Amino acid sequence: MADSLPKNKIRVALRWIGWILLVQFILINMSAALYAYKFTYIHDSPPPPSSGSKNIFVKTWHLFRGPRSYRSVEKSTPDYSYRQQTFYTKDSIAITGWYIPADSSKGSVILLHGLGGNMETILKVVYSFHGMHYNVMMIDYRAHGLSGGQVFTYGIRETEEVKLAYDYVSSQGEKNIFFYGFSMGAVLAAKTIYDYGLKPSGLIMDASFATLRDHFRARARVLGFPTEPFATLTTFWSGIERGFNGFKLSACRYVEKVDCPVLLEFGEKDGLVMRSETLCIFDHIKSSQKKLVEYEGVGHFIYVEVDPIKWEREVSGFLSTRK
Repeated sequence: MADSLPKNKIRVALRWIGWILLVQFILINMSAALYAYKFTYIHDSPPPPSSGSKNIFVKTWHLFRGPRSYRSVEKSTPDYSYRQQTFYTKDSIAITGWYIPADSSKGSVILLHGLGGNMETILKVVYSFHGMHYNVMMIDYRAHGLSGGQVFTYGIRETEEVKLAYDYVSSQGEKNIFFYGFSMGAVLAAKTIYDYGLKPSGLIMDASFATLRDHFRARARVLGFPTEPFATLTTFWSGIERGFNGFKLSACRYVEKVDCPVLLEFGEKDGLVMRSETLCIFDHIKSSQKKLVEYEGVGHFIYVEVDPIKWEREVSGFLSTRK
């Protein structure tokens, strides 16, 4: 009888531990599902002012449910003459783009902004390419800037609108077409080449993350979460909620079909993109004509804004050998 008491206590303790682990598993999945939904659904209205509450329960609830994503809309337009173009996806989403022709053009560059940005956020990149005598085509992805839609899929479906922009540039009689992408835009450029078998003259990838799970790991670091299982679960739930396999989104895989010259650039102090991610992408690029450039002391920023002399030297050198 005496021996059975400790055994009963052990069974009860194990049962409680099991219930606690089950509840934690459910709560973690609920939080990941909420984050996944909010990361991919873009609200039109501006974010409400912060209450600044220091209540621990309010803070915990905000952390659990995840942040809302809001559309940022252009407040200024290019300094140069431009044409505003509207393209329509197969599901009738209106995609807005700006085409800026250059005098004595050497070719055309399709510019792709980062996640949560818009065409205005890369205007300094536009001006640099324009100054090098390249036509520029850029677009707002669905649920970004001036384009329609509320749901974004991290590049899974957005390649359709990039292909529409590419076709428009081709319709102008252009044969010398380059891609430039910053952060998620770099992944999207590589994926568009991968999906459609495109043969551009070159690809410039700045601050590119390697996989969607790596991107969520970076978000977890910024939010103060443990990177796992948050990143894996959020990748999983993003796919479940939006109808795609998030684990297949991989710049390392996409560049295996990129056989044009590639300029891959990264910032030494980038807290959102690890050096290992950059090296993974570089190692998997199919083309033998590839170059890796590091910006010392630079974080996750558009490089022409923080080191314009080096960026323009590297990019102009890359373009000049591929006329």
